[in-house]
Amino acid sequence: MAIKIDMLRCFTMVATHGSLSEAAEALGRTPSAVSMMLKQFEDHVGSALFETARKSRLTPIGELILNEARREVAHFENTVSVIEGLARSELGFLRLAVTPSVATTVLPSVIYKFAQRYPKVQIDLRDMDSATIADELDRERADIGIGSLPVVEGMRRTELFSDAFGLVCRKDHPLAETWDQLTWRSLGDQTIIANGLCAQISDPDFAPILARSRLMVPNTASLLGLVRQGVGITVLPQLVVANLMDEFAFLPLADVAARRTVHLMSRPNHMLMPAAKEFLKLIMDMKRDGSLLPHL
Repeated sequence: MAIKIDMLRCFTMVATHGSLSEAAEALGRTPSAVSMMLKQFEDHVGSALFETARKSRLTPIGELILNEARREVAHFENTVSVIEGLARSELGFLRLAVTPSVATTVLPSVIYKFAQRYPKVQIDLRDMDSATIADELDRERADIGIGSLPVVEGMRRTELFSDAFGLVCRKDHPLAETWDQLTWRSLGDQTIIANGLCAQISDPDFAPILARSRLMVPNTASLLGLVRQGVGITVLPQLVVANLMDEFAFLPLADVAARRTVHLMSRPNHMLMPAAKEFLKLIMDMKRDGSLLPHL
């Protein structure tokens, strides 16, 4: 007969309490059941573990086995705790791949709430462009992706929000004074810094403006650094600068029809770890109650 964890648990309880009846009460079993389990363990070991029938004193071999038994019982109970924690999403690992604007404006409130509910879940948050997000999901290096993502076979995609494109410049830029009259054609000879999101703008009047741009900066932080320095202006969705309005101006254009659509993407629910399922539920709940996005 193989040694079972119940044998070790009974043995350690009897050794701890020095009494079959007290050990049985702690285990929620009858004294006869504990005695039988202990007898099976001693038969397997081939030696008595207690010096007397009263179980108040261990034999030398019993002393040695007790240390190992306690270690094994503690390990087993910790393993059970981890498994149950994963099932309840109290423990685990959550990998998020998101665009920079989502990372800085949308996710902070979501992660704050999630971390309060599940403080033991480890979160890996990486910001990257939408094409890289799709690749990370495909390679199973991310559990959830948020960005301007295409339909991908085998993935679940849900629209989170959309926001309008507009000009982004320094607050002291001359264009900020006449923003309510701006159109694509009124940009004249302004220096336009292109970025990866410009490809989503299909307005015919924007095409020649993009074509004459001599600066292409995919990284949002670098892009805004150049705008901050006065190198030029750029075109971005409103959410990108929602938290930066103290130094940048977001200027809607009268003839802009383009909007950026941001999607949430993951594998089907049954393929996700519990922590990822709970994160998806939280973010969709926040979308429904209107607390997901900052005021635009």
